[in-house]
Amino acid sequence: MRPGCARTSEDGHTQKNVVGSLRSGVVYRFDQDLRTSVTHHLERFERQAMSTADEVRAAVALIIVPDEREEACFVLTRRAASLRSHAGQWALPGGRIEPGESAADAARREAEEEIGLKSRPDEVLATLDDYATRSGYVVTPVVIWSDQRAQMMKANASEVESIHLVPLADLDHPNAPRFIDIPESHRPVIQMPLMGHWIHAPTAAILLQLRDVALHGLATRVSSYDQPTWAWR
Repeated sequence: MRPGCARTSEDGHTQKNVVGSLRSGVVYRFDQDLRTSVTHHLERFERQAMSTADEVRAAVALIIVPDEREEACFVLTRRAASLRSHAGQWALPGGRIEPGESAADAARREAEEEIGLKSRPDEVLATLDDYATRSGYVVTPVVIWSDQRAQMMKANASEVESIHLVPLADLDHPNAPRFIDIPESHRPVIQMPLMGHWIHAPTAAILLQLRDVALHGLATRVSSYDQPTWAWR
């Protein structure tokens, strides 16, 4: 679909597609120079953890992989339509942290279960800030560097409808991020333009922090950004 055409958003309402090219003009090559830069930025970043009471702990995998052109991408999935919660939404691979697991172990396990991507402990670069969702989870994002190719990934049909490799350069879209005020919250709702859609928090917030911290070395915090009301349940 061309930019400017109508498209259905995650909440089922029709909205205007992202206008303009998703490309910023920057290309991130999947090479040792990028890994060194990303690792350096993540090592300098002091992540903020959240304590939990009634919330459930979860982890998501921010997996940096190469595409067929050796461009650095991250893995984004479309959740299966059959799921009881958040069906059909865009998401990062992830799920609950089981007893005795670290966030990194949970993210690696969930990535293997959902998309067939196996990673080693030494491919985990860092964790970003915890993000508390409106549905009662505290999510820890785990950054993983993997040279696994797209053809080696396979969607678990019970959880994932499709797997997408999104160039890291798309995170530098000039319209990203976008903020919307809603009457139900004093916090702005964050959106990121990706693949012709507006992606919402928590995924949007986590991806913004990935961009700012890992790619640009900024100490951006995202806990003050909210989710749309349809994601609160």
